[in-house]
Amino acid sequence: MGDLSKDIQSEFANNKIKAMLNILYTANWITSYQNEFFKPYGISPQQYNILRILKGSNKPLSVQVIKDRMIVRAPNTTRLMDKLCAKKYIERLPSQQDRRVVKIIITQEGRALLDSIPINFNSDLIKNINETEAEQLSNLLDKIR
Repeated sequence: MGDLSKDIQSEFANNKIKAMLNILYTANWITSYQNEFFKPYGISPQQYNILRILKGSNKPLSVQVIKDRMIVRAPNTTRLMDKLCAKKYIERLPSQQDRRVVKIIITQEGRALLDSIPINFNSDLIKNINETEAEQLSNLLDKIR
């Protein structure tokens, strides 16, 4: 099991500071893990999130709706979608009535990619906690926000 104090070789003024730094440190650790996990699939965690949002909606969505639903709200969502579009994982559907409106839909290729990615790919990240602890952690994180 990890120990933040040892990992970053530091002491903390109090447990609230240690907890905040531990959240940031752990978030970075998770991001690094996910970046490495998705490399063989040729996408980023944010692009995976976009594809999951589109698959779950079962209908075309506007870019703004996708941005609002993202776990990590990236300022470069349009660029992420450009890359997904170039790989034929998503398709842009321009509105006939309003040229400013564009809806995004997942393609069959995008669905196939999602189907090839294990659903439980994050399970290794939380293997050291049980269901009760996971619920407690989730509740504490909700309480912070």
